[in-house]
Amino acid sequence: MEANTPTPPASGKRFGWPQVLMIVLVAMLTTVALTLWLVKYYLFPSEFTPVALDAREQQVLSAKLARLDPLSAPAPGPAPGLPANRGTALKPEAYSEVGASRQVHFSERELNAMLAKNTDLARKVAIDLSDDLISARILVPMEEDFPVVGGKIIRVRTGVEFAYRDGRPSVRLKGVSVMGVPLPNAWLGGLKNIDLVQEFGNDPGFWKSFADGVASIRVEEGQLTLELQE
Repeated sequence: MEANTPTPPASGKRFGWPQVLMIVLVAMLTTVALTLWLVKYYLFPSEFTPVALDAREQQVLSAKLARLDPLSAPAPGPAPGLPANRGTALKPEAYSEVGASRQVHFSERELNAMLAKNTDLARKVAIDLSDDLISARILVPMEEDFPVVGGKIIRVRTGVEFAYRDGRPSVRLKGVSVMGVPLPNAWLGGLKNIDLVQEFGNDPGFWKSFADGVASIRVEEGQLTLELQE
């Protein structure tokens, strides 16, 4: 008669209550930390750091602004007989378009640095330039009496496609996200991925005037170039 072979004991090790308690505490702490991070990230986001140009970059930007508007260039000093805070006196000059450049060219850093002239705006808006796309991150403070998120700061992201096709500019809203959640097209008036110039550029108004006045537009990684019509 063959003897029954005894069943070997299970090799798995059972957790005692101290180990179970430790696992529960770790899980609770992880959940709390994650919740606090999400609350801070979504409801109390940190303000953006304004872009500060170095001396050489500031010189380049000042030269561009001076070409577009001479009054924006730093004044070398007050004119004789004028107080120091009055700047340089204007000189009579006949109007001429000879030699005038119709091209506007700015880098991503320059655009954000110009926002920094308004410190409050620079801390709430950040612009990104990529191929055929201008994106913006915006911090929107909500009114105190607004339901649920009253007094909080809401993170909004948006992207707009800018290109030049078939002899006309093309402008398309790529989307809007609030607190990381993309809004449905129906909430955006059905304008998502619609060429606004093609849709509204044949009727009198802003989009027709905009399209008729643009000779070329090019958005590249970190660069924006706009050329105006005569």
